[in-house]
Amino acid sequence: MTRGEQLYEGKAKKVYRTDDPELLIVSYKDDATAFNGLKKGTIVGKGVINNQMSNQLMKRLEKAGVPTHFVEELSERDTLVRRVSIVPLEVIIRNIAAGSFSKRYGVEEGVVFSAPTIEFSYKNDELGDPLMNAYHAIAMNLATREEIETIKKYAFAVNDFLKAFWLEAGVTLVDFKLEFGRLSDGTIVLADEISPDTCRLWDSKTHEKLDKDRFRRDLGGVEDAYQEIMRRLKEHA
Repeated sequence: MTRGEQLYEGKAKKVYRTDDPELLIVSYKDDATAFNGLKKGTIVGKGVINNQMSNQLMKRLEKAGVPTHFVEELSERDTLVRRVSIVPLEVIIRNIAAGSFSKRYGVEEGVVFSAPTIEFSYKNDELGDPLMNAYHAIAMNLATREEIETIKKYAFAVNDFLKAFWLEAGVTLVDFKLEFGRLSDGTIVLADEISPDTCRLWDSKTHEKLDKDRFRRDLGGVEDAYQEIMRRLKEHA
């Protein structure tokens, strides 16, 4: 598949045209950002790990009944995906209190919820990705009621799958962010990525953080954490 002109460059990825208008190439970078781009840096090898981890997990999710944009891994950093129109909602599933949830509601980090929670935030950097509910999303024509129900169903299915998968690898899935898109026929599919950038992953025994929080909180050992989570994924692939 021939890489064409660059269509977009985000914080962590570049997107290119191909000779098929329904297919794009996503190329993962080592750039790292936090706090809506206020903190910037580089995590060496991050792009390779995020690309390969996302692809492995999306292939498994497809088999588990969650449709995704994944088509084919082209190289260690590049992946062929189906072109989607991104629904401008970040979908956050939380199993354990951490990060902004703990700050917002005064819940101690590490408290395990009796049931997973779901949050939506408006995907808008200028506004700081504010929280919104389904009624806001429908009122603003960001998604239909049916699309939101589909997104919720898929998001909880992803959570069930990932929790079980990571538990076998000795990892606790704390929370994670998903994005969904519409194919040209309107079908909702999982898009973006599933990686240590978008998931909080703790060692099940020590609770050591094996994700981007090491970068956000200046904990050190960021590259080692990403490599460790990739090692565990490969062991249980």
